[in-house]
Parts: sequence; structure tokens; C-alpha cells
Amino acid sequence: MKNTEFFTTSYGARLAYQRTPGRNPGVIFLPGFRSDMQGDKALRLQQYLEKRGNAFLRFDYRGHGQSSARFEDGCIGDWAMDALSVLDELTDGPQVIIGSSMGGWLMLLTALQRPERVAGLIGVAAAPDFTRTLVARHLTNRQQEELERTGLVTLPSCYDDSPFIITQKLLEDGRQHALLQSTIPLAMPVRLLHGMQDLDVPWQTSMDLVSLISSTDLVLQ
Repeated sequence: MKNTEFFTTSYGARLAYQRTPGRNPGVIFLPGFRSDMQGDKALRLQQYLEKRGNAFLRFDYRGHGQSSARFEDGCIGDWAMDALSVLDELTDGPQVIIGSSMGGWLMLLTALQRPERVAGLIGVAAAPDFTRTLVARHLTNRQQEELERTGLVTLPSCYDDSPFIITQKLLEDGRQHALLQSTIPLAMPVRLLHGMQDLDVPWQTSMDLVSLISSTDLVLQ
């Protein structure tokens, strides 16, 4: 089992990561909302890429897994900054970025900032703008009132017994990083994987991405 390492960013966040050496293009995995680098997708990717001999890096955003800070203090812009810092500081040469769910949103934001570093993108049930389309839109009146009064609301989780916290900061910041209202000017190869029975992220989100991403090498499966 690989040892977890830690890297302190220029803005003071302490991020946990695990890195497998290998040839380029390397691969960076961006996990989803409240997920971390110990998830099944990340671990299976590591096994696969070790056999192929490609470099691989997985990490925890601020407030996730073993990284610093509290989850409820984070937002899309913070986690996108973490992904960009990992790309800049912990990798060299061309990278393929794989983003799962929320990681698919951060994957696109990262590629827009560093297109020259990104050899390709793979979105797994990518969920750009989920703070608007999957959270804010489905809050009850009582939850919306609580959010406006206290700045946060607690929602039940489908995956474990502990609820998760949605903050006003998360929703407001999500609007600042929204991507589904206009063309997404990316030219690198893009592969989008999305099951039509996905109960968390509607497959129509990937259809929206197909219509907005400008790449001529784009496949949805």
C-alpha cells in the first residue's frame, strides 16, 4: 500500500495525495462531492494505470479525506483551486484528467485554466453546476428559509448515516463557476461516460455538455 504524502499550497491548504510514478501522459483523478482518494474508482484506476505504466495522482480536496480544513467551509472555487495547484505543483508534462461527478465540474474548470497541460478529459457522470441543478432547485421552502436564516442546511445522505451540510457560500460560489449557460471552449479530446439509470446525476447533464463543449473530438458513452 502506498504512503500518503502531504503538500502545502501557496494559499496554505495542506492537501493529502498519493502518486504513482510512470510515463506520460499522466492521469489525475478528481473525486466527487464528499468523496476522497480512497474511493473505489480511484483505487481501481491506480491498479489499472500501474499495469499500463502511466503516472497517476489522486488526492483529497480541502475538507475531504485527510486534507486540511472543514468540509462545510469549502466551495467549488476552493476545490477547483486545489485541483489546479495539484496539476501545477505535483505533475509534469501532459495530463489526462478524470473527474467523477463534482470532479467532472472541477475537471472542466481546470482544463479551461491550463489547456496547454491537458492531453484529454474523461468525465464519469460529470456534474457541472450541480449546486444549482441538483441542490438549490430541490430545496423545500423550509430548507430554503433555514439556509437564508443560518447560512447552512443539513440534508440526509443516501450513502451513509451522517447527513451532509449545504452552505449559502457553496451555492453562491457555484453560481460564480457555472458552465452550462454558454459554450465551453475546450479543444482537447473529451470522453463522457454516463449511465442512463444514474439516480444522482441525470444523464441529460452529459447531453448538455456535448452541446456546449467545442472540442471536435468528443464522445458520449
